[in-house]
Amino acid sequence: MSHVSHWLAIGALAVIAVLIPMGMMLVSWLLRPSVPERDKRATYESGEVPTGTTRIRFNIQYYMVALLFVVFDVETVLIFPWTVIYRSALDAGASLTQVLAPMLAFIGILVVALVWAWRKGAVEWARSPRAEREAGDMAGRR
Repeated sequence: MSHVSHWLAIGALAVIAVLIPMGMMLVSWLLRPSVPERDKRATYESGEVPTGTTRIRFNIQYYMVALLFVVFDVETVLIFPWTVIYRSALDAGASLTQVLAPMLAFIGILVVALVWAWRKGAVEWARSPRAEREAGDMAGRR
C-alpha cells in the first residue's frame, strides 16, 4: 500500500465512524412514535421528585480540594513512568544523581506548592455561623 492509500483508509474509517451513528439516530428519529409528555421533560433524580431550584451555592473549598486532587493525581501519573525506568536507567550506566535529581526536584516543587497552599488556607474549611454556634453549644454541654 502506498502512503496515500493509508490516509484514504483512515479517512474512510473516520467517515464510517460518523455515518453509522448519524444513520442510527436518523432511523430512530424517523421510526419512533412522538408522544410529548410533561414528565419526559422533567429532570430525572433517581426516581425522586425534584425539589427546589438547580441554582444552589457550593462552598468554594470543594473546588480547591478538587484542584489539589488533580495536581497530586497528575504527580502520580508522572512519577509512575519514572519508577518503571529507574532500574533500567541505572543498568544503562546513568548515575544515581542523574536518575534521582529530576524526580526529587519535581517532588520538591510540589511539596513547596502544598506548603504554600496550606499556609494560604486552601485546605482549611470555612465555618459557617451555624457551625460556630453548634460548636459553642457542644462545648457548653461538656
